[in-house]
Amino acid sequence: MYAVIETGGKQYRVAPGDTIHVDTVAGDPGTQVEVAGRVLAIMGDDQQLLTGQSLTTAKVSATIAEHGRGDKVIVFKFKRKKQYRRTIGHRQNYTALTISEITA
Repeated sequence: MYAVIETGGKQYRVAPGDTIHVDTVAGDPGTQVEVAGRVLAIMGDDQQLLTGQSLTTAKVSATIAEHGRGDKVIVFKFKRKKQYRRTIGHRQNYTALTISEITA
C-alpha cells in the first residue's frame, strides 16, 4: 500500500515505514503529525487506485524523526565585462518524517 501526498508544494510517494525529507514542519522530534486533506492518491493492497472524492477522509500519519539542514548549494552570479561576481551559499531547512500508517 502506498499514497501520494502533497506538502510544502511538492508531491511525495510514501509507504508505511518510509522516511522522507520535507520542508520544515512545526513540532518536536517524536511528535505525531497527520497529513489530512492533502492526500492525492492511494494504491491499496488489492491494487485498486483511489483518487478524487473518494479520499475526503484519507489520512497519512507520520512521526517527526528530526529537524536538520540540507547540503550547501553554491549560488554564483556573474556578469561578463562588468567585473561583477557574487558567491553565496544556501542550506535549506528540512524535517524528516517517518510514515507510520495510511488510512483511506
